[in-house]
Amino acid sequence: MNPANERSRRVGMIGVGLMGHGIARNILGAGHRLCFLDHPGNQPVEDLLAAGAVSKASGREVAEDAEVIILCVTGSPQVEAVLFEPGGVLEGLGEGGVVIDCSTALPSSTERVAARVQEAGGRFMDAAMTRTPKEAAEGRLNLIVGAPEALFAELRPLLESFAEHITHAGAVGAGHTLKLLHNYVSLGFSAVLAEAAVASRRAGIDDGALLDVLGKGGGAGVVFERLRPFIEAGDPSGFRFSVANASKDIGYYHAMTDELGVARGVASAVRDLYAGIEDQALAVPEIIRVLERGDR
Repeated sequence: MNPANERSRRVGMIGVGLMGHGIARNILGAGHRLCFLDHPGNQPVEDLLAAGAVSKASGREVAEDAEVIILCVTGSPQVEAVLFEPGGVLEGLGEGGVVIDCSTALPSSTERVAARVQEAGGRFMDAAMTRTPKEAAEGRLNLIVGAPEALFAELRPLLESFAEHITHAGAVGAGHTLKLLHNYVSLGFSAVLAEAAVASRRAGIDDGALLDVLGKGGGAGVVFERLRPFIEAGDPSGFRFSVANASKDIGYYHAMTDELGVARGVASAVRDLYAGIEDQALAVPEIIRVLERGDR
């Protein structure tokens, strides 16, 4: 729903994948205009085109047709590429245009990217996402935003078209910093639970008993519920996040903590677990099966 006090905006999207497709649908549903970069990594876009979205051949063309450009790509290298390579967003960015980076990125890179966007006459916000493609499709993402107060207030109605909970974390870079902290905790607990599930089975404990004890005790929480379907029935759909992305995010966490000078003994073990999985295309819950077979 488009709030009564929010005008229709011209929005451009780069990255219409598992998460970006849901964002795009909800932006259109809120009454905004939308164009997007045509890319092999996109999900099927026929529904977006039927709803009035327009496909563009380059980042420059997206920026030329939009006042707000949302990036929903894999990480910092991809963000820098779509912005700064020939034919990229920066070539078409209008004066005062806004770049919103919803990717998971290194905060130090984010700060450099924001500076270059500002030098080109634009404005920048990092708005890192949590939750899953299911919530993206439902317009119920969580966003962690790094931006000046005025820009956050200006763009909040647009963000509300695809997000349920929005936290203004602070200045530019704060959103991506908190996202890496969040993912470290989430993926770290996933690793702990995976190893516990395997140990429980080796000890001859019924899966139902394990889930009952953890679910009524210290193991309860969002990550526990996402892994529960796999432990119960081998269904990984509750956590559609690849081991490759987990490895990338924990690697970013390591780089950030290097810069901050923070101890990370536990994080090193978590990184080694994900990096040691041979098939990086697996979903995170499937590491339970890998650990159970012992064939990492």
